[in-house]
Amino acid sequence: MPAKTSQTGSDGFSAAERAAMKARAAELRAEGKKGAKKADELQAALDAIAKMAPEDRVIAERVHATLLDSAPELSVKTWYGMPAYTNPDGKIVVAFKNSGKFGTRYSTLEFQDAAHLDDGDIWAVSFALPAWSPAVEQKVAELIKTAVG
Repeated sequence: MPAKTSQTGSDGFSAAERAAMKARAAELRAEGKKGAKKADELQAALDAIAKMAPEDRVIAERVHATLLDSAPELSVKTWYGMPAYTNPDGKIVVAFKNSGKFGTRYSTLEFQDAAHLDDGDIWAVSFALPAWSPAVEQKVAELIKTAVG
């Protein structure tokens, strides 16, 4: 079972996080056509997370909360049916690929070429997420801050 985080006290989204996401979607819709599109994209990503198997959903929810907390400038959408996070230019920085989608033994966090993870002549762009813990949360937060920096 995934470790509980100190932020939520649960294995997935807290009630406060769910309320904040609903409020943000309402704000986006209130902005007009462009905001409504962003709200619809956010809802599509949340729906994709909700459809995941429980063990994948818990990790995806924590990834989602951590990414948006670490890089609030990112927008959320789906990409090939998976939650993805885009920079202000609309380019995908990172996507969450759940294990159930392709029958793999672990979910992955996959960075795209818009991410600034460059480190010499070779660097990792995909990270296995078999479980969630405070240490994993810290590493994901560091990676996303570097990726958007």
